[in-house]
Amino acid sequence: MDLKGTNNTVEVTDALYRTGSDEDQMGKWSLLMAFYGIASAMFMLYIGAAMAVAYGTVNAIIGIVLTIITYSLINRVLAKHSINNRTTVARFSRTILGKAGTIIASVILALTAIYYAVFEGAIVVYAFQAAFGGEHWIWSLVVVAYSTPLILGGVRRFLDKLNGWLLPLYLLGLVVMVVWAGVKFGFTDAWLTQTPGELPLAAGGPGWLATFAAYLGVWVLLMYTMDYAALGKRQDTRFHTKYTFTWPFWTLTYGVNALVGIFLTFTIPGLQVSESGLSGGLVALMGPIGLVLVLVFQTRINTANYFIGAANLQEFGERLFRVKLPAAFWVIVSSVIIYLLMLLPVIQYLLLALAWQGVLVSGWVSIALTHILLNRTRKEEHGLLGDEHYKQVHYPGLIAWVAATVVGIFLTSAFPWGATWGPIATVVVASGLYAGLRGAFRQHSALHLETKAGTTRAFTEAG
Repeated sequence: MDLKGTNNTVEVTDALYRTGSDEDQMGKWSLLMAFYGIASAMFMLYIGAAMAVAYGTVNAIIGIVLTIITYSLINRVLAKHSINNRTTVARFSRTILGKAGTIIASVILALTAIYYAVFEGAIVVYAFQAAFGGEHWIWSLVVVAYSTPLILGGVRRFLDKLNGWLLPLYLLGLVVMVVWAGVKFGFTDAWLTQTPGELPLAAGGPGWLATFAAYLGVWVLLMYTMDYAALGKRQDTRFHTKYTFTWPFWTLTYGVNALVGIFLTFTIPGLQVSESGLSGGLVALMGPIGLVLVLVFQTRINTANYFIGAANLQEFGERLFRVKLPAAFWVIVSSVIIYLLMLLPVIQYLLLALAWQGVLVSGWVSIALTHILLNRTRKEEHGLLGDEHYKQVHYPGLIAWVAATVVGIFLTSAFPWGATWGPIATVVVASGLYAGLRGAFRQHSALHLETKAGTTRAFTEAG
């Protein structure tokens, strides 16, 4: 089992003429089905509804449209680079941060994915309790026990099939929820005309900008893109940058889900705008069918969370402790951590942690995007290039990331308008500072100069 992809040999200095077959990579439809599992998270329904409640439906929709456009443009660049070079987040972090930064980036992505797995798993627990009662720890164990084997067989062997089977149920489920709620409570335009009042600029307004900034906090999905795209074949790059990782996916994930979440929130009386509130409302409204839909939705998204969490935990553990262990070991460790967190009353701390990690993630993505765009005329580095070819620290990237993170966390925590402008400032500072420091340090990558020269061909065995 390999969570990250394999290759026999790779050429160090020239991405265009490197060796290595794509035969061991995922087919285009398999990768599309695996990645589209992310689209079904109840969180996607919740965040759209929350934005409409807070800022009004029109403002929420404007912000979501801007989000879809932004995500699609960024993802096109990240996905293309990752497919061409088998570059995961951890491997690319060596280029922009150095080997030391790779450890930090991999543990942040691992913990973020684990936190999301805790959230999404808690929704299933809440649905089980709403339907059958019972103890929280028992249902938490059930959720982790059935989720873990889904990636133990290797993400490329099973996730595409699982999500392929569940995709029609997910799409049908969206239609059923809307029709069921409309028939029982009536179809009105209340969900489209929600207007709580304009958000003043001093409080982070206007509402559409606050919505857009809120979705910046979910840029971790752009990091998910790189880890999934690294599993793709180079011959399928055009397909993936057109359908798998760009506008069709984000339109479904953020657009369609948000509209459904907004409709349900303002149609079902007394429905609480929270992930658990939505799942409990569906079970109360639809009974066993609602429970099945929650299971379908959450099983799809948690395959992604469990995979990303385990893969990056493995990357972190192997680099920090310099030990090679079977991938199954890291899957089990990740699942144990998820289960323990589900038992602890740490939701409020997790929310704060995710807010801060959102700043860390958006800074990393900004630096990654800036690096790829500025280096587009240079030779690219294959993701399976050995660590010995990289410096321990790449100061332009590390300084830019730390500085942008400090700015983002400070603004987010200290000012009423910080929730809007903190994430935006993080992106601007990270990108601008990285571009400037590259020139000041005269360092365009963490790759050693002698390796860049390309006077000889060096090869490395894939682990």
